[in-house]
Amino acid sequence: MDGAEWQARVDLAASHRLAVHFGYHEGIDNHFTLLVPGYTDRFLLAPFGLHWSEIRASDFLVVDFAGNKLAGEGPVEDTAFHIHAPLHAARPDLRCVMHTHMPYATALSMVEEPELLMASQNAIGFAGLVAVCDYAGLALDSGEGRRMAAALGDKAVLLLRNHGVVTTGKSVAEAFNTLYFFERAAMTQILAQSSGQRLRLVGEPVLGATIEQYTSSAEVEGLDRIELHFAALKRMLDRQGSDYAQ
Repeated sequence: MDGAEWQARVDLAASHRLAVHFGYHEGIDNHFTLLVPGYTDRFLLAPFGLHWSEIRASDFLVVDFAGNKLAGEGPVEDTAFHIHAPLHAARPDLRCVMHTHMPYATALSMVEEPELLMASQNAIGFAGLVAVCDYAGLALDSGEGRRMAAALGDKAVLLLRNHGVVTTGKSVAEAFNTLYFFERAAMTQILAQSSGQRLRLVGEPVLGATIEQYTSSAEVEGLDRIELHFAALKRMLDRQGSDYAQ
């Protein structure tokens, strides 16, 4: 494989290990996928049965949108294929798709009105970026994935009622950054709501101004914040002696 695919595999493996570190995973379940560099009809997927703490760059399968296994060894889990293939097909601009049942985002998905309230700085970063999809059981056919893709539309995050969350990005770094900060925003909201007190929302014009600031401050001295964050997280894995890059 070429260098671009290997780096993609390294980043995707790192994201699985980071999900374990932060408590976003469910053992061998849930799924992160990434379109193979240079292609829009096939994606990298971890073979089912590996715990996320042991996934390495060399482990990933290459699967096309018809379900054919083009490279790698191990089983393709049904719900992983039926969620991710339709999402990638509908939004090829979003190279990476991450689906988890991480605790606070899932808790948010369980309330009657699963809305990320504009009550914290982290939440404001998701203004206008979150779609909601009703629960319809396990994704055991591609129709469920197509339904999710339609609900996602042009958004970056899909909150799955009674289920969990899907985050997306043009890269592994972007999708994981979204996953990380969405869980942080959901966590602080759930904690604040557990106090029983009414939440104080950020009102206009501060809300609108802060949304614009998120766009204008994406770089620090010409360096991308998201890429810096993900690089720092990979260095943390390296210091821990992780073998994700093998």
